[in-house]
Amino acid sequence: MEKVLMKGNEAIAEAAILAGCRHYFGYPITPQTEVAAYMAKRMPKIDGVFLQAESEIAAINMVYGVAATGKRCMTSSSSPGIALKCEGISYLAGADLPALIVNVQRGGPGLGGIQPSQSDYFLATRGPGHGDFHVIVLAPAAVQEMADLTYKGFDLAEKYRMPVMLLADGTMGQMMEPVSLPEPQEIKEAPEWATVGTKCQRKHNIANSLYLSPAELEQLNFQRFERYAEIEKNECLWEEYLMDDAEYCVVSCGITARVAKNAIAEARAKGIKVGLIRPITLWPFPKAPLAAAADKVKSFLTVELSMGQMREDVLLATECKKPVFACNRVGGMIPAPEEVLAAIEKMTK
Repeated sequence: MEKVLMKGNEAIAEAAILAGCRHYFGYPITPQTEVAAYMAKRMPKIDGVFLQAESEIAAINMVYGVAATGKRCMTSSSSPGIALKCEGISYLAGADLPALIVNVQRGGPGLGGIQPSQSDYFLATRGPGHGDFHVIVLAPAAVQEMADLTYKGFDLAEKYRMPVMLLADGTMGQMMEPVSLPEPQEIKEAPEWATVGTKCQRKHNIANSLYLSPAELEQLNFQRFERYAEIEKNECLWEEYLMDDAEYCVVSCGITARVAKNAIAEARAKGIKVGLIRPITLWPFPKAPLAAAADKVKSFLTVELSMGQMREDVLLATECKKPVFACNRVGGMIPAPEEVLAAIEKMTK
């Protein structure tokens, strides 16, 4: 298949169009602005809708409106903008509406800086908003995966009627790599649950997340978590790298996983048997391969652009059977392979 050289943010936008998205609502913020800029150019040419909203809050509520009609729609932003969207994301989850939300992370907290980060891990994986809910969280580690996981994200959102978040660090958004783009999907008819015209042939559908009966709301939450259990069973994604004979395991995603692979190659050259488990779904978190690794490796090392947010999930997945060390850079800094190698060597002593 022919490959095209694309920036990560552009790959997201084009893959969304190929997945059948014709409605984009957003607001510019670095380092994801190219997603909006690409959509502004492409959508008018394909009879789609691009709208730069007056705020991030307005954008997510526009997504809610279109999602309620059963059409594929998306928004994108970066960390502070996603924080503003969290109430609307909770409303989407509460109304069981599908949508794709792209977060190309920058350093924080607060306005922080415009350089890459992975510090929105807790925000994404613990439910980005109020109430008991999850969103599926996909973490690409290449521009090709920016396209593939965007495409897959729409299918997952539609299949399970829930929001999906593509959680990329700023490096993934800005770097350029060759990409094989997916085949275009046909625009589907509105599903049965959609709030579209009835022609007086069926009961009206209502998109709603307000339930004044505690018993009814409790049952809806129970049902939603039954669906989440099905997702945990069927939709976990991860990559294993040199784990067959590994005595030590690095856990990382996004750009730091790529750095870690270089460090692992250097460690292997020195005789250190180390491998990598790269979570691709951050929720559901791939607990099974980590639990299996905990029975054979001596220790784990997380490499992340946060103060150890993923480390907590590794501890939970492995039930603290083995030590879990950390190699952290924050504020927009990215570790060099030599730093990760030094952390691997320290872990083995």
